[in-house]
Amino acid sequence: MTTRIALIGFGKIARDQHQPALAANEGFDLVATVDPQLTADATSTPASFTDFDALLASDVEVDAVALCVPPQHRFAVACQAIEAGLHVLLEKPPGITLSEVADLEQRAATAGTVLYASWHSRHAPAIEAAREWLLPQTVTAVEIDWCEDVKVFHPGQAWIWEPGGLGVFDPGINALSIATHILLRPFALREATLDVPGNCATPIAARLAFVDTNGAPIDAIMDWRHEGPPRWQIRVVTDAGELRLEEGGGRLSIDGDVRIDEDKDEYGGVYDRFASLIQEQRSEVDLRPFTHVADAFMLGRRRTVEDFHE
Repeated sequence: MTTRIALIGFGKIARDQHQPALAANEGFDLVATVDPQLTADATSTPASFTDFDALLASDVEVDAVALCVPPQHRFAVACQAIEAGLHVLLEKPPGITLSEVADLEQRAATAGTVLYASWHSRHAPAIEAAREWLLPQTVTAVEIDWCEDVKVFHPGQAWIWEPGGLGVFDPGINALSIATHILLRPFALREATLDVPGNCATPIAARLAFVDTNGAPIDAIMDWRHEGPPRWQIRVVTDAGELRLEEGGGRLSIDGDVRIDEDKDEYGGVYDRFASLIQEQRSEVDLRPFTHVADAFMLGRRRTVEDFHE
């Protein structure tokens, strides 16, 4: 059965990733887009609306929505969608607070709809192979290096610097979504330093020190001031050798031997998963990556740095 879906928010991520993934997935039929600033691209879908209320009041039949609006607006729209009996896919991060996502999970359970808090980086080609290789190993140390140029990857996106926008954790949470998936033992934050531009509410860089339940250190550097090609890397040292994930999970090597090196189709995996959850009538809301970010904001020492200018 085909699920009729609408994209709520039709900005860069929706156009670049969600729309192509839906076009390639026979389980979905993209029937509408919603965005207050309609673009020429939006007219390529059967129906386009400037607000969600207009879609709900129309005669367009919808079964599900994918919320690609900034996280500051996600809760209110998700509540509307659940109340209307629609299945909901949340882009990452799933919201701006843990409590509002827990609220959405309860609302979906009461309404009998599916809520899926998606983590697209977990669908990179090498992630499952990395998880499988690590399962029998004893991890002794982990290093996360997640650095990119904000002006290249997030141009003109003012919401990321506002409260709830997460700043560098918007991409950094991808690393945490991978780490919480491939590492067997849970880990917790012990120290954090957040570099926050004087004219912004969210950090441009972060240094995080975690420890897992066996005492192994997990250190992470996230920085938006990086120039040149991005570094999306995770290094895991174990008693059986060293595992490296590079290119955001597109490349896997063990002790320097490249095992996987493929182009990523993360959102294809996201929508395959959403389709399965809808078929099973089961929600999936893993808050571990978001919890680590919340801990960083709670525990982190804030340092004021030079103002950010686009």
